[in-house]
Amino acid sequence: MNEYLFSYGTLQKDKVQLETFGRLLKGSKDTLPGYKLSTIVIVDEDVLAKSEQEIHLLAIPSEVATDSIDGVIFEITHDELLAADGYETDAYQRVKLQFASGQEAWIYVASS
Repeated sequence: MNEYLFSYGTLQKDKVQLETFGRLLKGSKDTLPGYKLSTIVIVDEDVLAKSEQEIHLLAIPSEVATDSIDGVIFEITHDELLAADGYETDAYQRVKLQFASGQEAWIYVASS
């Protein structure tokens, strides 16, 4: 069974996909309403090596109804979803949400 994963940050980078999943992912653009972007500093050396950037984006709920986050929904396997879990740091938690297209997908948002 395939899974769907929304990315608004480094999981869209070819290098991160190749090193995390062993392949380039295919996906379609979508938007997450009701959320906005913040940033965090990454200190995990494995994540830094893959992403090659210290500042990462972080999705947080917004009080402003018109706020949204643009990104890409990728179709992946369950094993690849677990690999994505291993890539993300403790600053993130995976939740399933509905996107502007009506598609449901997993997304990494700020840990509560």
